[in-house]
Amino acid sequence: MSAASVQPAAEVQRAFAPMRESDLDEVARLESTLYDFPWTRVNFADSLIAGYCCRVLYQDGALVAYAVMMCVLDEAHLLNLSVAGTMQRRGLGRLMLDHLAREAALYGAERMFLEVRPSNVAARAMYDAAAFQPIGRRPRYYPALDGREDAIVMSAELGERWRSGSNEAWRR
Repeated sequence: MSAASVQPAAEVQRAFAPMRESDLDEVARLESTLYDFPWTRVNFADSLIAGYCCRVLYQDGALVAYAVMMCVLDEAHLLNLSVAGTMQRRGLGRLMLDHLAREAALYGAERMFLEVRPSNVAARAMYDAAAFQPIGRRPRYYPALDGREDAIVMSAELGERWRSGSNEAWRR
């Protein structure tokens, strides 16, 4: 085999974008494959109407992750962050989390909050690695197949590493 016949690996093309109404069918479809009690298309549409920070991540033209975050004054609340099942455990959740933390910091948020199921070990590990700390528990917060499941409330400081640059990304 000659050196000329060796093909370089294709570079992965990723792009963050504001979630648009045209994304809602695919976002709702993915959501329904991931959760027993998924958000509905209407939940995502209402988030867009409310002006929440709704983002999608495309990889090689396919929608692979999405998130909804609400920012009020100096706080950000991550409401939903999900990665398509076939794309999980590839660092895309952390990539999306970092993107949202930067947007929240540029908006002026000093802290980000979220809730996570105790049973969601992978998400908890990701949040731990991103310096989120448990600060409380919401009893019976989530619906579950066998009744209700608590939520662990976590928070993280959005330090200076997130504050460099402009806040143009938030305004899109």
